[in-house]
Amino acid sequence: MPTIAIISQKGGAGKTTLALHLAAAAEDSGHTALVIDLDPQATASQWAAWRQDAPPVVIDSAPPRLAAKIEQATGQGAAFIVIDTPPHADSAASAAVEAADLVLIPCRPSAFDLAAIKTTASLVKMRGKPAFVIFTAGSPTAPRMYDEAAQLVQDYGLDACPHHIADRAAFRHAAAEGKTAMEIEPNGKAADEVRQLYKWTCQHVNMQASKKRRASA
Repeated sequence: MPTIAIISQKGGAGKTTLALHLAAAAEDSGHTALVIDLDPQATASQWAAWRQDAPPVVIDSAPPRLAAKIEQATGQGAAFIVIDTPPHADSAASAAVEAADLVLIPCRPSAFDLAAIKTTASLVKMRGKPAFVIFTAGSPTAPRMYDEAAQLVQDYGLDACPHHIADRAAFRHAAAEGKTAMEIEPNGKAADEVRQLYKWTCQHVNMQASKKRRASA
């Protein structure tokens, strides 16, 4: 049962969008997924309420209760857990990294955002957990920008994931409806980006990406 922590010390990096879409991709692939919302703003929990508790399940937790929540969820059949964390909250980030099998650090491919990941990089290094930077909310047609950003990430001792979550309208429209990009545009580029990232994530936690294909409603 892999646990993925989504952490970033900078707001606006797309943590919640990434967490919800990874969990939804796991559900689409036949795995029971769970999002644990550590953010007091409860954005992920609000999204779950908008979709009237359709999967993936989202629960909230205080950082000290995280390990117990993961153990309980595992006993209830959760096969893929994603932890969504708030910005500027060292206790939540530390608890999430401690519990995770893999840490994903969403980051816009800009100089200011890249500089802000130094603290996060230090945290994952101290814990010795595998971690990758995921570029989010960047232009979908600027490969050089991503290449240059990846070089900067390596200066912090991290590697960048080869898959990006670009700035696409589908993510904004889906969030407003309590849905995912895969639900509103199943064959769109945003949905494809999520699926590719999900498959890559599964490879890094030694998990079979697809258990069974769930029938569409």
